[in-house]
Amino acid sequence: MRIGLFATCLGDTLFPEAVKSTAVLLARLGHDVVFPPGQTCCGQMHVNTGYQREPVPLVRNFAEQFGDASIEAVVMPSGSCAGSVRHQHELIAERYGDAALRAGVATVRAKTYELSEFLVDVLDATDVGAYFPHRVTYHPTCHSLRMLRVGEKPLRLLRAVDSIDLVELPEADACCGFGGTFALKNADTSTAMLQDKMRNIATTGADVCTAGDSSCLMHIGGGLSRISSGTRTLHLAQILSATRTSPHLPMEAAR
Repeated sequence: MRIGLFATCLGDTLFPEAVKSTAVLLARLGHDVVFPPGQTCCGQMHVNTGYQREPVPLVRNFAEQFGDASIEAVVMPSGSCAGSVRHQHELIAERYGDAALRAGVATVRAKTYELSEFLVDVLDATDVGAYFPHRVTYHPTCHSLRMLRVGEKPLRLLRAVDSIDLVELPEADACCGFGGTFALKNADTSTAMLQDKMRNIATTGADVCTAGDSSCLMHIGGGLSRISSGTRTLHLAQILSATRTSPHLPMEAAR
């Protein structure tokens, strides 16, 4: 299958390893991964902040970059960006776009997936040959859980990882408090939510807290680093791409 990889803004600027790991994993599974070089932001942050007309050029560009018929699926290591493409792009195109934009959005929307749902729903794969001998807990991000409804898919993938010690996160479905600009506009509330999340992570004794969104991991990881926690954050794609022959960095070296 020919797969178009969408890097996302955070992946491009702050967490490139999550994007690289996604490409490595999909290629290891036998697929042709392509990276349209003209891709930009999907426009999610504009829509979430109330600016719905402004991201029209971004939505149009996304549809043009990934609308090529030779690209059979569009995959991204982000539930929030996948949610934006699948839900917000249609809203923007209907309200402010033309017929060409509406058609382009519909075409791309139908083949866009967050990484875990693509692996499980499209490739019918749960055991992807990963090896990760560490204690891990999983945080289900709000967009993946509530908008995309990926459910147990990330956990099914993690349970199949060789040598992993997967522990349940208490109150896992509670928001971590990030929410994009919510963390800036409602800092006190965001911080309180983050403290609850960190307390629950601490009870697991996990070496790693993983999730499908770099944004939430950035928020959680920042909090954990400030309290010198023994737990670090790592994107789901980085765990799934690790193998016995190409393992992830040892935990002590990667901190």
